[in-house]
Amino acid sequence: MLYYLFDYLDQINFPGAGLFHYISFRAGMALITSLIVSMLFGKKIIRLLQKQQIGETVRDLGLEGQLQKSGTPTMGGIIILSAILIPTLLFAKLHNIYVITMLLATVWLGAIGFLDDYIKVFKKNKEGLAGRFKVVGQVGVGLIVGCILYFHPDVQVHKNVPADYQLKSGEHFVTKQHIDDTETADSKWIVTQDMTTTIPFIKNNEFNYNWLIGDWAKSYGWLLFIPVVIFIVIAVSNGANMTDGLDGLATGTSAIIGIALAILAYVSTNIRFADYLDVMYIPYAEEMVIFISAFVGACIGFLWYNAFPAQVFMGDTGSLALGGIIAVFAISIRKELLIPILCGIFLIENLSVMLQVGYFKYTKKKFGEGRRIFRMAPLHHHYQKKGLHEAKIVARFWIVSILLAVITIVTLKVR
Repeated sequence: MLYYLFDYLDQINFPGAGLFHYISFRAGMALITSLIVSMLFGKKIIRLLQKQQIGETVRDLGLEGQLQKSGTPTMGGIIILSAILIPTLLFAKLHNIYVITMLLATVWLGAIGFLDDYIKVFKKNKEGLAGRFKVVGQVGVGLIVGCILYFHPDVQVHKNVPADYQLKSGEHFVTKQHIDDTETADSKWIVTQDMTTTIPFIKNNEFNYNWLIGDWAKSYGWLLFIPVVIFIVIAVSNGANMTDGLDGLATGTSAIIGIALAILAYVSTNIRFADYLDVMYIPYAEEMVIFISAFVGACIGFLWYNAFPAQVFMGDTGSLALGGIIAVFAISIRKELLIPILCGIFLIENLSVMLQVGYFKYTKKKFGEGRRIFRMAPLHHHYQKKGLHEAKIVARFWIVSILLAVITIVTLKVR
């Protein structure tokens, strides 16, 4: 909203209004605003939750310090969502298709999580929203996002190719005024709407979903792409939900992932950096940097209250939304194949539960008695059972997440 106001002021030569044309300035303002919203208004929301007696019901699983958390306000994901949406609405171009997509995914997944928390807290049903309904909601957002990214005309990439490059179906050369001065006598830029993505550690690291269908059926690539989007959204959002079991664990991990995504988005939407790093240039997606800056600020601001000992829990309202945002954002900037590295913490938490359940069922069927791989799943509870303090577990998981984020960024050049 403020972008349009200052764009008008710039047209009438109002001093300083031109700052709003710089992505770096608006991203910085979005980050600051999200911190202010989450930290200043977060306390008021926590008090409101306490007044309404919206507290966490904790089952006794024999974990140290667990019962002391009973009654801690939950549904704090409202703070995170507010701190993401308000700065984005203020500083981003709201007609941008990428911004619209991210706002849609945020509200949709936040609503699913809110409904789950509502059933747990107000209906006193510990199971919350039935798993099948969660999956239906996640499939719905994945379907819509997949259709937007595959079919919308503004979703495209520019690639730097040799001057003698032969155009394929659906491609065309972009004129020089659209690509600044990065074109040389030995290269040209082409525009394509194919859902090309990045393969890490590969020299010519571009993969097109249509290739698995076959060039002869290029218009049917959505049959593969959309199911992939749905799978990624479900996997990452559930991974974030699994990770949300210790004070500050999911919040801090998400902030680290968000910083890495912000860097990847910035270099992919800046023509000079894209040319220098030899990566796909994604036009119109520069507004994503503003959104992810608000995301990082929201996570860090929420961590003010969510760090050990937590004053508030995010609940599914926050965790499902955080995971879904990360998934949709990575897909939008064509970096979804980096998710297993970047979101390694989410992945290992998911796998620990799957392995634990699968092995227990297998051994019970074979030996008549179920056996376990871990002392408890998800993985962070395994280390709690081993006697590690949860603050130490969280700090070590953050360190691993930082390492994975650095590796993800390094893949831009390691091929």
